[in-house]
Amino acid sequence: MTVNKVALVTGSSRGVGKAAAIALAEKGYDIVINYARSKKAAQETAELIEKMGRKVLIVRANVGDNEKIKYMFEQIEEHFGRLDVFINNAASGVLRPAMELEESHWNWTMNINSKALLFCAQEAVKLMPEEGGRIVSISSLGSIRYLDNYTTVGVSKAALEALTRYLAVELAPKKIVVNAVSGGAIDTEALKHFPNREELLEDAKSKTPAGRMVEIDDLVKTILFLVSDDSSMICGQTIIVDGGRSLLV
Repeated sequence: MTVNKVALVTGSSRGVGKAAAIALAEKGYDIVINYARSKKAAQETAELIEKMGRKVLIVRANVGDNEKIKYMFEQIEEHFGRLDVFINNAASGVLRPAMELEESHWNWTMNINSKALLFCAQEAVKLMPEEGGRIVSISSLGSIRYLDNYTTVGVSKAALEALTRYLAVELAPKKIVVNAVSGGAIDTEALKHFPNREELLEDAKSKTPAGRMVEIDDLVKTILFLVSDDSSMICGQTIIVDGGRSLLV
């Protein structure tokens, strides 16, 4: 009896997470959809995946909360009994200048964007088979360069990239490959929350050497590569997918 591989994508009711979940389903994975707020959007994503003949588990959980993380992985174990791929995509953040940040803003952002990777990874590893698995996190260019109002998110993503390197070394003996993907500005729903959204979009359109903005599909293709056997010797890296934008001032 053939057992399907299983992929968890956090924050997969919309945007990059939704597209990644659908793409992994197209590759034959059964999917765990995680969401924090929009049950309707999660269900719509699940319906698309079920039409492909794949199995889907929907779990509501704020990954910034360790108890919710444990609950999510208990559901995965009960429903599927295994996990082969973990896409750490869920993200949030308070967009303010550094001097206007409060402790609650810092804690909220760091918990969801950084801490979640560590504690989700600890649980994911327990469900990964002896032949190994894949962990891929989604970062952003704010981890390595200044962006207006991006202090909490940028710092949290820098921590995520550092944690990616540490996990990669410690999990390599278990044949679990850990990497991250960092994208340039993408016109997603999340970008609507940025006070300087139009400025970011114009910058990406006019200053990207590749001649166009990065699209969701560009990130998804990179995610699919990193979960494939073709990337088995890429370990602890953050792959920048920005059309060359970060190479310019």
